[in-house]
Amino acid sequence: MLPLHAQSFEDYFEDATLRLDYVFAGNVKEQHIYLQELKKQDKWAGRRNRLAEKFLNGNGQLTVKDHETQKVIYVWTFSTLFQEWLQYDEAKKVDKAFETAYNIPFPKKPIDVTITLTNNHRAVTTEMTHTVDPKDVLIRRIGDNGIPFHYVWKGQQIKKEFRDNKDRNYTPTLYDPSKDVNLTECIDLAIVAEGYTEAQMGKFYYDCDRVVDALFAREPFKSLKNRFNVVAVAAPSKETGPTVPHLGIWHTTPTGSHYDTFYTDRYLMTQEMHKIYDLLSGVPFEHVMVLVNSDTYGGGGVYNQVTCFTSDHPTFKEVLVHEFGHSYAGLADEYAYDDMDSEWYPADTEPWEPNVTTLKDFNSKWADMMPKKQPIPTPLDPKVPNFKQIDKNDPKAMEALNRATQVVGVFEGAGYQSKGCYRPAQECRMKINEVEDFCPVCTRAIQRITDFYTAQ
Repeated sequence: MLPLHAQSFEDYFEDATLRLDYVFAGNVKEQHIYLQELKKQDKWAGRRNRLAEKFLNGNGQLTVKDHETQKVIYVWTFSTLFQEWLQYDEAKKVDKAFETAYNIPFPKKPIDVTITLTNNHRAVTTEMTHTVDPKDVLIRRIGDNGIPFHYVWKGQQIKKEFRDNKDRNYTPTLYDPSKDVNLTECIDLAIVAEGYTEAQMGKFYYDCDRVVDALFAREPFKSLKNRFNVVAVAAPSKETGPTVPHLGIWHTTPTGSHYDTFYTDRYLMTQEMHKIYDLLSGVPFEHVMVLVNSDTYGGGGVYNQVTCFTSDHPTFKEVLVHEFGHSYAGLADEYAYDDMDSEWYPADTEPWEPNVTTLKDFNSKWADMMPKKQPIPTPLDPKVPNFKQIDKNDPKAMEALNRATQVVGVFEGAGYQSKGCYRPAQECRMKINEVEDFCPVCTRAIQRITDFYTAQ
């Protein structure tokens, strides 16, 4: 458990939010950071303790220092779609720009903000520092943008409203968003509507209920449910569904999401982070979820940036939980390919993600959770059914598959690499959709980061 930091929130910040809009741009050889705009809105929804500490490294870091004393007063870590793109061949041929935005508590006095990006060797690739004067007249004041938002889950005070008609056109009236919302002890998740027309908002609210049910159905989120608020942001689309480039479908939607991200059919993401933050103007939030009105498989999650997933595919629940594992807890994918062109996790560097290792510094990972005499690497248990061939209607086979999620070891094949990168369980929610549970290592990671965010 990390020690509580002695710094008080009120020493340096007011109860308001400073939004920092950036553009990250470049290619595989050279990257740049550009500041676009500063904005202020009422209320701060983030953590108020451990402000100068970080829990995970991510692929980037935002460090805030008091300008006068140079004392670190706030840290936020993240990853970006831009840095993921740098792993692909396209980044060797062309320069591209990606939007991103971050919220920090609004300072009482001038601050220095440093943005640092690192590569998969955890070496700094680019860095930029700028000073923010809270009295700057060009800091734009923002507030309610007219898009309705309603709480579908609120900490410890939910009164569930079940609905049996997803096309019913209604607005939830459970909570007044301006009153009695616990922003200091709960983690605030915002679900943004994508591909829902004005006439389909009843379906959107129904789908948001399904999100809450799915996310908190199993551990560890089930036990952590009272530490979250979930707000539904009803941003209307002109057309139903997202953009699907490979089918020639181009829709006008609030977040600009689309399949074919990085030319991968199922990779459904958005690059328009400034637009998303505009949609969330006036909404207290820490983590963003984009709920896409589609029955086609797809999604994506980037640590402390965004989660995207579809509403109506049969694997809705599984994809949602998996992608939120990425964006919320910084969990890596645990599956592997035999033909990856690039090395995502080099052998000379221990990954920052808590659920994969290259064995460079395994003691910093789950060595303390290993059973006695468990070999490293750990051989696969031949009694565990092959998830690709399993009959989901066979309870004994499914029980054996789910039981494999709870045996901790060091199994080779993770982070898209069949060699040199290792995962903590033979099967896990971060590896396949066929199992229900996270492995013990992922479970602990989720519990720990939730403790970090909600420490009092």
